[in-house]
Amino acid sequence: MTQLLLDLKPEQPPTLDNFVAGANGELISRLRGLTDRGSFDAVYLWGASGCGKSHLLAATLAAARRPSLLLAAGDVGAEIAIVPGMLLAIDDVPALGEAAQVALFRTFNAARLAGLAILLAGREPPARLKLREDLRTRLGQTLVYEVKPLSDEEKSAALKRHALMRGMKVDEGLVRYLLSRGRRDLNSLMAVLDSLDRATLEQKRPATLPLLKEVMQLQFDTDDESRSL
Repeated sequence: MTQLLLDLKPEQPPTLDNFVAGANGELISRLRGLTDRGSFDAVYLWGASGCGKSHLLAATLAAARRPSLLLAAGDVGAEIAIVPGMLLAIDDVPALGEAAQVALFRTFNAARLAGLAILLAGREPPARLKLREDLRTRLGQTLVYEVKPLSDEEKSAALKRHALMRGMKVDEGLVRYLLSRGRRDLNSLMAVLDSLDRATLEQKRPATLPLLKEVMQLQFDTDDESRSL
């Protein structure tokens, strides 16, 4: 196994088209609407880690035909630089510091007059967030969407399609094993398939269950090493 197999990053940049929507079709349609509107709008996404919130924020800004700004919570300070009509996205809202919470509340106050679109994400719905009460109230007034996880059937179909696009031959048993033993989020599962594909080329071996187990064991060993650092 070569060090190349440790690269588990998705190869394609996040877009609204390559997000597997599943039961989130209405949400995707709403996010497409944020990309070119010039009037006020506010959307809050929530869901468990790995459900695709960060993908959706980055994808929406990538499609934007208006000024846009994407910030992680840790990058938000006491002021947020806005321009009229822009799309502002902030990821991991529960991690906002006190000054950043005040800055976001002030941005909400200016948003309607400035024609801003605000797109926010967190792991829990607004009512459960441990934030300033005034900001939590504002978040509760946004259009709130839970990013619903894919079913195993939907993940299986997406993995088979991903393998087909790479020219891989994978059987049903291999996909079932990956779903039962791999991480739950689709990006990580697809990244394992990508690593498996590279392994077949480097080692001139077919995509078999033993080779998949080797790739997954290397991933787990690497994760354990990273956590111990």
